[in-house]
Formats: sequence, structure tokens, C-alpha cells
Amino acid sequence: MKVYGHPGSIYTRMVLTALAEKGHEAEFVLVDLPTGAHKLPEHLARHPFGVVPAFEDDDGFALYESQAIMRYLDRKLTGPSLTPSQPRALGLMEQSVNVGLNYFGPAAFKVIWEKFLKQFMGGGAVDEAVVTAGRQGMEKVFGLIDPVLGRQPYLAGEDFSLADVTWMPFMAYLFPAGEADTVARYKNVAAWWERASGRPAWRKVNGD
Repeated sequence: MKVYGHPGSIYTRMVLTALAEKGHEAEFVLVDLPTGAHKLPEHLARHPFGVVPAFEDDDGFALYESQAIMRYLDRKLTGPSLTPSQPRALGLMEQSVNVGLNYFGPAAFKVIWEKFLKQFMGGGAVDEAVVTAGRQGMEKVFGLIDPVLGRQPYLAGEDFSLADVTWMPFMAYLFPAGEADTVARYKNVAAWWERASGRPAWRKVNGD
């Protein structure tokens, strides 16, 4: 198996975390985003939208888009399931995945970009209006999930799932972006992050 991506990519980290949770490894092929390697013809042949990650199985079967790759790996590989078997839990997992991708992730990324990533990309001064808007969107989501996480340890219920995998790379970047105090205001979100980020698979992906 091969994963084509970049170690700093949020979506690449999702796939690598899912693999680690399943107890498997894949050959990691670097796609050097700062040099524009994701826009070269050889990568566009793997991912026609020119982003990462992309995946190739041992038999040549190829996939792109992190959610598709993770679901394929979860279904195919041995190891603990990352997808609930019960309909309600599955529905809650998919709901949390979509909240992460459509509401939490975009809001958090505004903050992450302005306060952390922008400095590495020569993007100029921090736009405080963008940071404020991003933080407001992020806190709206935290306000909704904090009471839920007071009743259950993980986003979809009692068991760690692809919902948690989807949120974790966004959460991780909030800390170098200086948002630890924002997270700490939501004690159940902070406790969930402590549980999730302490998992051996996540620590392996991050080289801890």
C-alpha cells in the first residue's frame, strides 16, 4: 500500500491515523506541497483535483479523498473497527464527520492559517477579522458538542471512530496557533482531546 501525501497535511494525517489505529502501515510517498508537486501531471493522475492524499493498494487499486480512503481501509484491513455497527451510532458518527468537515474544520482552519501556517507561506500580517470569524464559528461548534462529550467519551459514543479521526488533525493545529485557552474553556472538549491525542496511533503519526 502507498499513501501519497504531506506530513503537515490535515487530510493526510487523517489517513495515516486511521491506518495506525488499524495496526497497519503503508509506504509513505512525499508530495512536496511547498514546491507545487501536487499540481504536477504525475500527481494529477492520482488525484485530479491536485490535493492530497491519494492512495494505491498493493494490487494497483487507487483512491483519492481522505474519507473514501479511510472507509476503504477500515473495511478491508484487520484490526479494530472504526465504524459503528449499530445504525444510531453509525448515524451519529456520520453526523460528527460532517460537522467536522463542514463547520468545525473550515472555521478552525481560518484561525490556523492566520495565526500559524501563514507565517510559513509568506502570507503577510495576521488578519484579525478572519481570526475572529473563525474563532466564533469554532466556538459555536464547541458549544454544541461540549455537553455531548460530557455524556460520552468520543464523538460518536462509547467507541473511538472515524469521527474522532476526522476532527483530530484540525484540533492539533489549534495549539501551535495559540488557541489552547479557547479549547480549555470547553472542559469536555478538552477532556476528549486529552483522551484522543493520547492514543498510541496518534502519537505514532505525530512522532511523539
